[in-house]
Amino acid sequence: MLRLTLPDRPLRVVCLGAHPDDIEIGAGGTILSLAADGRLGEAWWLVLTGEGERADEGRRAAARFADPVRPEVRIEGLRDGYLPAAWGEAKDRLEALRRDVDPDLVLTHRADDAHQDHRVVSELTTTVFRDHLVLEYEIPKWDGDLGRPNVYLPLSAAATARKAELLRECFPSQAGRDWFGDDTFHALARLRGVECRAPEGYAEAFTGRKLSL
Repeated sequence: MLRLTLPDRPLRVVCLGAHPDDIEIGAGGTILSLAADGRLGEAWWLVLTGEGERADEGRRAAARFADPVRPEVRIEGLRDGYLPAAWGEAKDRLEALRRDVDPDLVLTHRADDAHQDHRVVSELTTTVFRDHLVLEYEIPKWDGDLGRPNVYLPLSAAATARKAELLRECFPSQAGRDWFGDDTFHALARLRGVECRAPEGYAEAFTGRKLSL
C-alpha cells in the first residue's frame, strides 16, 4: 500500500461538519492520534448546525478530542436538515473561516454521503479550500451509504476505544439512537483496519479526491 506522508511538524487542521458529532464520528480517532503524537498544532472546528444542548455538546467534544490543543470552535446554528436551502449562508460561513486560516489539512464530509446536509458541506469545502489537502470522512447510518475509501489512517486500539468513550461522554443527546454505540464505531474501525492491514487492526478511512504527490 502506498503511503501519503504529512508534513513532519505540528499541523494546522480545519475540521468541518454539518452537525455536532459529525467530525468526531468521522475523524475523531485521527484527531486524537495527531494530538497524542504532538502533531496537532492548531485546530479549527466549523459546525454549520446546532443550538442549545447540541451546540454545547459540540464545543465540549472539540475540546476533549483536540486536547491539549485548544481549538477554535464555530457552531453556526443553521437549521438542521435544511442546509441545501441555506447554501449561500453556509458558504459565507466557510469563506469567513478561510479568510482567517491557511490549514495543512481539511477534514470534511464525503461528496456522495446520503445525507443532504453532509453533501452540502462537502461541496462547499472544495469550492472554498481549493489549494489544500482535503480528506473526506465517512459517517455510518441507516442509509447504508458507506463506499470504497482510498486513504486510511491506522489507529491504535487505545485510540479506537478512547474515541468511542468520548463520543458517549460528549454526546448524551444521541444515546437513544440505535446506531450510536461503541459496537458501531469499533466495527467500522475494525473493517477499515482490515482493508489497510493496520498494525493494531483499526483505522479510519477517508476519500481523497484530488491529491498532488
